[in-house]
Amino acid sequence: MYDDASYYTFIPSAQQQDENFRVPKHKRKQSLLKQPNEDHRADTDSADGNGKGPHTTQSSKSPPKATLTRRAQSYTDFHHACKAVLGDGPKQRHKQSSKPQDLLRTAEIKDELGFVDWYSDIEKELLEATHKEYTDYLEQLESSSSHLDSLLLNTTSTINLLSSLTASFKTVEAQTTAFQKQCEDLLKEQKRMTELADDMGQNLKYYSYLEPITRRLNAPGAGSYVRSKEFSNMLTRLDECLDYMTTHQNQREANTYRSRYRLLMTRGLTLIRNHFVGGLRDIASDVTRRIADRQLNDTTMSALLYAKFRVGATELKEVAQEIRKRAVLPAGAEPGAEAEYQSLMNELYTSYSATRGKLVIPLVRKKIGEIAMAPSTAKELVPFARSSVGYIRGICSDEYELWREWFEGEDGLYDFLESVCEPLYDHLRPRTIHENQLLKLCELCTLIQTRYLRDQDEEDSVDTNELDFSILIQPALEDAQTRLVFRTQAILREEIESYKPKPEVLDYPGKNRRVSLSGTKSNIPVMSGRKGSVPEPTTPMPKTPTIVEEGDSPNSRWGIDTEATLQGWYPTLKKAIWLLSRIYRLVNSTVFDDLAHQIVHQTTLSLSKAADLITSKATAADGQLFLIKHLLILKQQIVAFDIEFVTPDISFDFSGVTNTFWELRERGGLFDPRNLWRFMGGGLLPKVVENMLDAKAELDGRLRTVINEFTNNCASQMTNAISTIATSARGFEGIKAVKAVQEASEKEVPLLRRKLDEYLDDQRTKETLVSAVQDQAIQNYETFYDLQMTNKKANGKAVSKKGKGRDDEIWDPDMFAEWASGVFKVKTLEIQEDGDSRSQSVSRSGSI
Repeated sequence: MYDDASYYTFIPSAQQQDENFRVPKHKRKQSLLKQPNEDHRADTDSADGNGKGPHTTQSSKSPPKATLTRRAQSYTDFHHACKAVLGDGPKQRHKQSSKPQDLLRTAEIKDELGFVDWYSDIEKELLEATHKEYTDYLEQLESSSSHLDSLLLNTTSTINLLSSLTASFKTVEAQTTAFQKQCEDLLKEQKRMTELADDMGQNLKYYSYLEPITRRLNAPGAGSYVRSKEFSNMLTRLDECLDYMTTHQNQREANTYRSRYRLLMTRGLTLIRNHFVGGLRDIASDVTRRIADRQLNDTTMSALLYAKFRVGATELKEVAQEIRKRAVLPAGAEPGAEAEYQSLMNELYTSYSATRGKLVIPLVRKKIGEIAMAPSTAKELVPFARSSVGYIRGICSDEYELWREWFEGEDGLYDFLESVCEPLYDHLRPRTIHENQLLKLCELCTLIQTRYLRDQDEEDSVDTNELDFSILIQPALEDAQTRLVFRTQAILREEIESYKPKPEVLDYPGKNRRVSLSGTKSNIPVMSGRKGSVPEPTTPMPKTPTIVEEGDSPNSRWGIDTEATLQGWYPTLKKAIWLLSRIYRLVNSTVFDDLAHQIVHQTTLSLSKAADLITSKATAADGQLFLIKHLLILKQQIVAFDIEFVTPDISFDFSGVTNTFWELRERGGLFDPRNLWRFMGGGLLPKVVENMLDAKAELDGRLRTVINEFTNNCASQMTNAISTIATSARGFEGIKAVKAVQEASEKEVPLLRRKLDEYLDDQRTKETLVSAVQDQAIQNYETFYDLQMTNKKANGKAVSKKGKGRDDEIWDPDMFAEWASGVFKVKTLEIQEDGDSRSQSVSRSGSI
């Protein structure tokens, strides 16, 4: 097998040809690798590099000279190289050797046969010389072909070897990948098995606790095990097991183990309950024995009752806390549901309450009895309540502090404290129920509300670790309020609704004249144009409720210290204001509003009846002014009580339905459709009855009505000569009637003012009423004037223009109004408020 490099190295130095016989160079195409032309020229130049020197021959059998000629880059270069080597070499060798041989051969020719042989040899030699170049080239091609075949064979074997190596490599790679995957699967399986083993161990851990815990809780002397730390850890472990069984109910034995763990938890908490009750019993027995042994004073008794119970409280509190932590409602529990172990906690509360109650309640009952028998509190409700409630509050505060040392939270605390307060309720409730004096009931409510109840503004800032005594005293307050409402209704019924006035009470206006006005002599209003101030009237509008003492008391007082003013009030009005001022803020706002509306309503009816009686005995003006005065006082006073609006009470009256059916039955046409349709609109349907409970609106309406009646009556007396009846009479003369009106007005206005002075002290009110009478009189005159003008137009008479006109004509309304202003002389008052003077004109609309 030829080596590629050794084979091509002999081509440039084999034999050099002459330039005349050199084959023209063939310029080959540039290869795809785009090799530079210098390489091609180097190859061809090296192939014929000796052409320029002298012609030398070299034996073809001698080894070629080694050169650095590069391998042919194409088949054409290879052909030219072979042709250059083989082209001149054989000819030169033939020329060198042919001449001696020809001479020898020529000398040997002797005959014709030899010539023929010689000629044949020459002919053969010539023929061989002619084909020598091609045969050499053929040999060269065969040598190249053999060389190329060997190269192809080697290449094929190399490729086959590489292919086998590649296949082997792929096999190894596949085997390595499979091995790696198997290793990874094994690692995963190992990890899964490890995790499964860990999970199994973790899961089995919750099942393995059953036997040791069961043995521990059922062992003799398990109660003494409660105090140790291991017992608390065991209960915590039971909680974990129960939670696990609850969240893993799909496991086969989960429900069975959960029920058994719950029994163990109940067993453990029951041991705690027994230990707690036993410890509490031992302390109580010790205290009871010491109390029975000798007589103890209050200080020693207090130290024994509270100090002894504080000694073991910390330890038992920690034990009881184990039950409290588990007496919690689960998430999503229904409202009103009870926790699973709440009953055990309630047993602890009950046991503690019963134990403390046996020790404390007898002492409390004894002390309350002593307070009730004391001379200062035996017959008086308020002093007894003050002393007994103060004592109970101190006991409850001590018990509250002791409770917080035994338990967390306040569950069951106030139930126990209410049992401690039972002796107070037993003594205070009968006294409250039998108390008939409203003032004492009011004092009791005030005492409880001001001393023992929290204000609504302070509820947010109250410390939650303090005793809320208002919860304990609330029953006593409710008893007092209930009795207070009952007595208020009784007084309303007896002294307002059923009040029958005596003749001297209805002596109006004589009673007004006897009233001392010494306190109001200086209350003279400042007229327009003068600076000054108008003092408050005798019937002011207070900003806060005014408390009036009972009428029986000689030291009666009102918002202003004017006894004469109170003497001018009607008794039912005074009693109503007294009731409102007493119960204000002592009862619930809703209850007060209801009572206030009843009081105002009945007072309004009572004043109206009194006004009717005064009218029958005196004049209508006296009755109306009496009612106006008292309704104004009532209206001004109830403003300070913040009475809310009460909705109407709507009901259905079925009496008409019953009467209609009874009538149809008597007539025998109960089932006649015609009778039913006939009586449909006459009572067959029920009536809607609306009872207005808003006393404010009722009072305003009644006051508006009586003011209108008063102004109409006064104006009618002044304008009676031009009334509709007078103008319709025969022989009516308008001019004379107007003069009569003028004379009557000039006469009645001073009487009107004198009558107003007898009943009213407020100058603004009086001027308003005078202005209302003036407006009504002017309105009556306008009606008369319009009627006269209408009659004149109907009779074809000329109507005069506005103005005074002739003396034989009646005045127009403007002229009459101007004249009336001079007669009535309504004053414009100037009121000084907060140092600034402002004028206030009196309204002429007829309203206050």
